[in-house]
Amino acid sequence: MIRCCIALLLSLVLLPAHSATLLVLGDSISAGYGIDAGKGWVELMRDQLGEEHQVINASISGETTSGGVRRIRPLLRTHQPQIVVLALGANDGLRANGPQHIEHNLEAMIESAKRQNALVLLIGIRLPPNYGASYSDAFGAVFPHLAERHHLPLVPFLLKNVAEHEELMQTDRHHPTARAQPLILDNVWPKLLQLLRTLP
Repeated sequence: MIRCCIALLLSLVLLPAHSATLLVLGDSISAGYGIDAGKGWVELMRDQLGEEHQVINASISGETTSGGVRRIRPLLRTHQPQIVVLALGANDGLRANGPQHIEHNLEAMIESAKRQNALVLLIGIRLPPNYGASYSDAFGAVFPHLAERHHLPLVPFLLKNVAEHEELMQTDRHHPTARAQPLILDNVWPKLLQLLRTLP
């Protein structure tokens, strides 16, 4: 516990002094579905970054990659973010949308962000085992493929160390509890910090 606290303090000291705007484009997991306002991992990230950095949470419960494609350009124009945290795809997977369709949409959003000179942090997700190995494997491969093709930092699984623990998930088994939110931020924080350090 002490070691984790020391690591956190060191990471905060090493945050860039200049300000940055971060746009989070996600679904219900990033929107804080089923938990009190202000307790989600994006809000915890905002608190950890401090007032020097602006965090715009444009996440919507039920959002798909198709919805993200429709929304990202006006969001980029409005907020002019330096970093886009792209955390979509889970609802596509739960609806068994084709992996190629999901990849196409995510790539369109990545390219939109890059045209606005924004850096992209890609967030991966995994499906429950009942979706079958063939589809789950093809779905899961979308995120590393895109990260490699576009040279993006990747969080392989947003719910790492969370989804496998029943006590950290709400009764629907799809959404994490408030208790899980710091663990989700732990999954995102190292890659986010790396991006922040590359900003001019």
